[in-house]
Amino acid sequence: MTGIEDVRRILRDLGIGEELLHATARLRADLALDSVDLTQIQVELADRLATRIDLWTEHDYTVRQLAEVLDAREPGENTGRDTGAEYRNRGWWRPEFLDDLALSTRLHPGHRAALADADRTLTRAELDAAVSGCAARLSRSGVVRTGETVLVQLPNHIQFVVLVLALIRLGARPVLALPALREHELDPVITALAPSALAVPARHRRFDHLRLAERLRERHPSVRTLLVSGLTDPAGDRSVLGPAGAHVDIGRLVEAGDPPHAHADRHPSDTALFLLSSGTTGAPKPIARTHEALGHVIRAAAVVSGLTPESVFLAVLPVTHGFAFSAPGILGTLARGGKVVLAAPDDAVAALELIEREHVTHCALTPALARQWLTARAAAVGHDLSSLRVLQVGGARLDASTAARLADVFDCRVQQVYGMSEGQLNFTRLDDAPEVAFTTQGRPSSPGDETLVVDDEGRRVAEGDIGELLVRGPGVIARYHGDASAASFTPDGFYRTGDLVRRHPSGNFVVAGRLKDVINRGGEKIPADELEALVLTHPGVRAAAAVAMPHRVLGEAVCLYVVGAGEAAPPPLREIRRHLEDSGLARFKLPERLVEVPALPLTAVGKTDKVRLREDITARLEAER
Repeated sequence: MTGIEDVRRILRDLGIGEELLHATARLRADLALDSVDLTQIQVELADRLATRIDLWTEHDYTVRQLAEVLDAREPGENTGRDTGAEYRNRGWWRPEFLDDLALSTRLHPGHRAALADADRTLTRAELDAAVSGCAARLSRSGVVRTGETVLVQLPNHIQFVVLVLALIRLGARPVLALPALREHELDPVITALAPSALAVPARHRRFDHLRLAERLRERHPSVRTLLVSGLTDPAGDRSVLGPAGAHVDIGRLVEAGDPPHAHADRHPSDTALFLLSSGTTGAPKPIARTHEALGHVIRAAAVVSGLTPESVFLAVLPVTHGFAFSAPGILGTLARGGKVVLAAPDDAVAALELIEREHVTHCALTPALARQWLTARAAAVGHDLSSLRVLQVGGARLDASTAARLADVFDCRVQQVYGMSEGQLNFTRLDDAPEVAFTTQGRPSSPGDETLVVDDEGRRVAEGDIGELLVRGPGVIARYHGDASAASFTPDGFYRTGDLVRRHPSGNFVVAGRLKDVINRGGEKIPADELEALVLTHPGVRAAAAVAMPHRVLGEAVCLYVVGAGEAAPPPLREIRRHLEDSGLARFKLPERLVEVPALPLTAVGKTDKVRLREDITARLEAER
């Protein structure tokens, strides 16, 4: 039996107030709980009572009625697949837009700091004005029009946040692409989405992004304009907004001064932006995210992450990655009224300095970056990091020993995050016992998520057994853009994650591996078949197999087994890497080691035996120690 005291206890734990002792107090009318409070209550009820309850219907529950409704529901009751209308009725899909969710000055004071990078800090009101001004300039100049798509490949800078939110406010659709992606990955994305503009830095990490963008524009007629960060003319002056086809300086777009943009004719069910899949089955696939679906993901993730108006989120992962941008990341922090600090991902010492200076409370890392932070902390113990409350770690599996070290060294909660750009997010909870938080990868953040763990035939496995995770819910896509990879979805709408998991007694998932042949290099997913196909275009290679090899910092790195063409030895690693770069492959996908073999081992059915190859490279590394 649930009982009113159980509900009161949960509400008290959330700090709602003593007036909740009155059984007739209504959640909205009497207690004035807003959508953020209701989201938090719903998540806690789902976590503690293993049931689902709709707090956003027209009915305003009293505390007693809430207890009665909960008591009448079977734990874990599944009412069937929710349609869009049902998601809206439950309040999971709201009639709001992502830019308004992030920039609201109605719920959060406009004078408070909202966004900072190495150059400046913007208040919430200043950020809102910059976004509206940028949208107005884009629209009036004809550089970008409502309904068009813009590929955004910018680093961690205020210009990125302003431009992306301005595009969303304009009714255009940004496509978030990692700066590390090159022609091989970008060509199919541009072909699929036909963007009218590419937004890139002139140079970033010694790479000439502007030259790459110019080559892409030559090959893709849809691309009219290049929006460039750090663009200067020969005299050293900033460029001005030019006609369609010109290079446009993003710095000019995001300056203050223009009147606010008149809002486009939009609907919350419209596509707000595109994320890209991690490319585990080949080229990255565009993932359309609507305002209402992604808004739900952000709100639920922000609650389980413990974000508040006092939170300061340090964004050190690439901001074009969903983890840093919206899981809950930048948008979740802004939606809760907090402050976002943008920093480069490759300077752990500088990050520690920022934690002290900006009083950072939250940060998201990959396991590889977390290990770098541990090394940096050992060498720089003088920084005051007492403000840090939560280190979120995701993108790859975090081993328990590293999780324990992080919690000890940084004296904060370690929250594991396991999710996918397709929409489903799992978090360990901030009150999970250490043995659970360190050894599991979390459970769904959304109370509307449905999960199944199934065998090869699609049958549910026994509790605790390993199987593929299937998910559906208000934040999970129903298809890829253009209906690519329809096989990724079951007939009843579950997304096939391709991840092998088992359910821990705590209810959290433990990730056991991947169905697909993917190498997880520091959180970046590298499809082995894609890499092998490019290696085989080298005339000196007859056969090749890419496998994961253990790496002390990255977790996994690429080892390439190669059979030379004819009687000659295969080309050396240096030449293979150069060949792959010349083919337009991203640098993070390049192999770190090459092993020459006379032939690749085969399984009984004639496939390359990668189990033997992984065992071989592990043994080689052990022998070299």
